[in-house]
Amino acid sequence: MRVLSGIQPSGSLHLGNFFGMMKKMIDYQEHEDLFCFIANYHAMTSLADGKSLATGTLEAAANFLALGLDPEKSTFWVQSDIPEVQELTWILSNFTPMGLLERCHSYKDKVAQGVKPNHGLFAYPVLMAADILLFQSDKVPVGKDQKQHLEVARDIAIKYNNVYGDVFTVPEPEIDEDVATVPGLDGRKMSKSYGNTIDLFLDEKALRKQVMRIVTDPTPVEEPKNPKTCNVFQIYRLFLDQQGVEELTQRYLTPGLRYGDVKQELFETTRDFFAPYTERRKEFLSDPGGLRKTLATGAEKARYIANKTLRKVRKKGGLIY
Repeated sequence: MRVLSGIQPSGSLHLGNFFGMMKKMIDYQEHEDLFCFIANYHAMTSLADGKSLATGTLEAAANFLALGLDPEKSTFWVQSDIPEVQELTWILSNFTPMGLLERCHSYKDKVAQGVKPNHGLFAYPVLMAADILLFQSDKVPVGKDQKQHLEVARDIAIKYNNVYGDVFTVPEPEIDEDVATVPGLDGRKMSKSYGNTIDLFLDEKALRKQVMRIVTDPTPVEEPKNPKTCNVFQIYRLFLDQQGVEELTQRYLTPGLRYGDVKQELFETTRDFFAPYTERRKEFLSDPGGLRKTLATGAEKARYIANKTLRKVRKKGGLIY
């Protein structure tokens, strides 16, 4: 089964990126046909500085490799190294009803937040569909906020297949309800746009400062706490196994727990967990030529699959004559 997902190279990584997508993707490489890419075309909807995009792309590659992605066990590339994705985006645009895009919540939400509307932002779901369908992806792990975009990709694939036959695999979404939306410091979804993240690869002082900013309720120390509504608990549990979650839950239900103590534990756990990955990341970033070579090799593997799909699409659509 082929599993595909991507991440934008826009800004530093945070726990939401890692637990919401990256950890799962890295785990997949052990037992699935993993396709993973850096979505730099998508990043252009919010990042216009070319130098920052180029730097962020190499940093994103170093992040993935440092966290355990193995290019020998997976196919790992940069989106812009696959020109076929843009050709397929145009072709799919002709099978995408305007109403389908107009109903997308993400576009309306971003415009409401002050993002300047443009065609790239509006047509984002079609490019995402091309990313998915070009590689005949069976399964796409997504967060709840991306579920609608995956449904758009399915609708486009079905509409195209109804005209030309079974050309595209219709992808299935996979949402892990436990980590589908990782809470941020204020309880909203952890996001750079909200400024509520706990970032990866920080020094100790900066990391501790972020963790200590997690919003908690005013429940007195001498009273039991509610783990289900506590932002600290919901983040901390991501690092724990089932027994650890049960033990932490019991501590919350027992009077005397101090939020400050749990925050300190969360800081130490986060620091210790990512310390070895931070060192590996530094090693990868010190060799940008090696990173580019790894990405070029991945792009070759990805283009082999992309061309097989696109040849079929061109033939069906009369572009081969």
